[in-house]
Amino acid sequence: MVHEISLNNKPIKITTYNEDSIDGFIQISVNFKVTSAEYHDMTTLLYNGTFEVKVPERNLTFQGTIIKYSTSITNLYKEDQVGDFSLSLLEVKQ
Repeated sequence: MVHEISLNNKPIKITTYNEDSIDGFIQISVNFKVTSAEYHDMTTLLYNGTFEVKVPERNLTFQGTIIKYSTSITNLYKEDQVGDFSLSLLEVKQ
């Protein structure tokens, strides 16, 4: 089981990990928790859309772009809340 990925060198602890190959390109799907304290930084990061993706436990590094993103809660600005984020990334040609 993979426990962590990084996007642009930002480590993210994940709760689920799935990896596929789509037409020879890597696709990963992950779920992770985001607290109200982390919300602004995380959403600012995700707005970039394309990232250097690292999966250390799988020895994977690739440029990936968001193909699917959702969250269980849309306003984590209220203190002491935790949201479930779901993210799918697809490798892009370099």
